[in-house]
Amino acid sequence: MFDTALLLTAALVAGALNSVAGGGSFLTLPALVFTGMPPVAANATGTVALLPGYMAGAWGFREDMQPPPGLSMRAVVLLSLIGGSAGAALLLFTPDDVFNQVVPWLLLVATAMFAFGPQLRQWAGSGSHGPTSPLKAGLGMLAVAAYGGYFNGGLGILLLALFGLLGQTQLNAMNGMKNLVSALLTAIAVAIYAVGGIVEWKQAFLMMIAATLGGYGGARVARKLPAPVLRWGIVATGLVMAGVFFWRL
Repeated sequence: MFDTALLLTAALVAGALNSVAGGGSFLTLPALVFTGMPPVAANATGTVALLPGYMAGAWGFREDMQPPPGLSMRAVVLLSLIGGSAGAALLLFTPDDVFNQVVPWLLLVATAMFAFGPQLRQWAGSGSHGPTSPLKAGLGMLAVAAYGGYFNGGLGILLLALFGLLGQTQLNAMNGMKNLVSALLTAIAVAIYAVGGIVEWKQAFLMMIAATLGGYGGARVARKLPAPVLRWGIVATGLVMAGVFFWRL
């Protein structure tokens, strides 16, 4: 009974967190590991559980959604599916100990990119050289999608960082695209995880319901929050999650 309550609570809060800031897997992953599940299987199972939450979050931001500069909506969809497939395939061959070592560094880099995104974009000079290059935007989207297919934790923060570097400035539009991309690449990753046999379906289905409720509710609340509150809330979330996983090393 305690394990069930823990997983439902983690999924509900993770769904809301993913719709706003990303990083919900840092709630579902520890919760699943606490119940005795190996880390790689826990990552895959938590990703399955959060998929409906991503979909609900994207629908919650439907009025604001628009692709980042340099990419069309069609390109975003295609690159998300390709990158998500590559990352998910890589996870199937990753040992648990290697997975634990890589996670906190990936999240820390993602958080730093989002926190200093405006400065990085200014340093890169993208604002003074016209529209973002479609090639650079495409390569960035592909790399982040591969990360998301491999490890779902911190994906939202990394996507927000990428969109900021590409020149997108409206956080609600960025959040809408973040949830859409997350849903797309997570869907293809889930299919690959299922074929690889690393998903614990009983726990995944249990957590799906709570994650969906949290995802939609979080998106609708986030649309009413001031942009600075969202931005620094996202940075704080990323730092806390990175610290938790460094502590686990």
